[in-house]
Amino acid sequence: MASHKIERLNSDILKYLSNIILLESRDDLLKTVTLTAVNVSRDLSYAKVYFTSISDLSHEEIEKEVNEAASFLRGELAKVLKVRNIPELHFVYDTSIEYATNIERIINQIHQD
Repeated sequence: MASHKIERLNSDILKYLSNIILLESRDDLLKTVTLTAVNVSRDLSYAKVYFTSISDLSHEEIEKEVNEAASFLRGELAKVLKVRNIPELHFVYDTSIEYATNIERIINQIHQD
């Protein structure tokens, strides 16, 4: 179980990164991204950021593009986040929404049969 400090940092990173993407980013692809969760490592040096996107590109292409913007986002995050070391950001496409949709489709199919 994560400590209160890590949970607060997860929440703050999610909030600030969402604002940075919305207000500071000039990349149109980056603006199609919606952040869903952040998991910071115990040593606070690494953060896995989960996202979804409404773009027509494949998940791999979007993930590659967003990870290329990670250094910019980390720099902007350093301006607003009050911690000694800003975690390294690694973006991962969140498939949980697609998984839930698939489960719902299967359940509906079972009820129809």
